[in-house]
Amino acid sequence: QVQLVESGGGLVQAGGSLRLSCAASGRTLSMYVLGWLRQAPGKERETVAAVTWNLRATYLADSVKGRFTISRDNDRNMVFLYLNNLKPEDTAVYYCAAKPNGAEAYTHWGQGTQVTVSS
Repeated sequence: QVQLVESGGGLVQAGGSLRLSCAASGRTLSMYVLGWLRQAPGKERETVAAVTWNLRATYLADSVKGRFTISRDNDRNMVFLYLNNLKPEDTAVYYCAAKPNGAEAYTHWGQGTQVTVSS
């Protein structure tokens, strides 16, 4: 089992920055891809970023490339999402999630953290 706890959301003006943190626990974290997904009201959940255990593969959605960065600290079992040059359309609940290596769907979820970007 994997447990995930997010922190770092909040209210920020357009153009501002935030850092989201996710503390992961579990005995087999090396077997999981960790990712950040978001869901805005009335919209489908979107995968924003993901990173493998060995850091050799990362994913960033086209909508956030050049603005967001994902990093993973395996020594501390943490994954971070750096959100820069935020836009009002980035407003959403952001979830930290984990899925087994090679799996399509995420199987473990954090509680979510709200990010609100004002114009």
